[in-house]
Amino acid sequence: MSELLAGRHAAHEALRAGRRHFYRLWLEGDEKTDQRGIVGEIFALAQERSLPVRWLRGGVFDRLKEQNVNHQGVALEVGDYPYVDLNGLLAQVRRGVAPLFLLLDHVQDPQNLGTLIRTAEAMGVTGIIIPERRAAGITPAVSNASAGAVEHLLVAQVTNLNRTIEELKAANIWVAGLDMGDDTQPLDKVDLTGALALVVGSEGSGLSRLTREKCDFLISLPMYGRVESLNAAVAGSIVIYAVRRQREAALAQ
Repeated sequence: MSELLAGRHAAHEALRAGRRHFYRLWLEGDEKTDQRGIVGEIFALAQERSLPVRWLRGGVFDRLKEQNVNHQGVALEVGDYPYVDLNGLLAQVRRGVAPLFLLLDHVQDPQNLGTLIRTAEAMGVTGIIIPERRAAGITPAVSNASAGAVEHLLVAQVTNLNRTIEELKAANIWVAGLDMGDDTQPLDKVDLTGALALVVGSEGSGLSRLTREKCDFLISLPMYGRVESLNAAVAGSIVIYAVRRQREAALAQ
């Protein structure tokens, strides 16, 4: 099966990462179109891979526009996203380096998922784990929302998130849930420098009850304004950044 990655960054990062099967590239315009900048880089990467390139006006780009897709004059036909299994993620754990995994408890909005993925890649997260059902998967919309960052990240899609949490615990990885409530600890009071899996809940209901109970501990973000909470993507991104900063500070001591 194939799918269409629309947008300059999604196509560019997919070609750079080289993890998918590539079929063809469409570029809006013709051979005389200005090929400087990122479009030129995309064209060059396609040539390096001997990928068929089609210049055109309308056609696939008109169809994408009708679907309200911001294609930016680039469409790349690729194979399905290459998920890995949990063992594939754990194999990335390097000796002497504390891993950081991001688990998403039924995040359903592609924009939120893309934002979390973009932050995770920028902050060096080891891998992401998402459930197969009742959650957003890695679609072209998610790749676009992540600005192509997902093409460089390892993502595992699992049938049972709670069973996966148990497997992570068996691998000596602490599991922290991001939530609100009297039983949570403020972010700045928790040691997050060890092997860690951060669980972020869904947009509407947060962590599911059983997942919450499976966590080793719960952390919360202190709120200082009038809004009671942040959405999943913003809150998760803040915690991922805080983990990275805390680890850097610990190494500097």
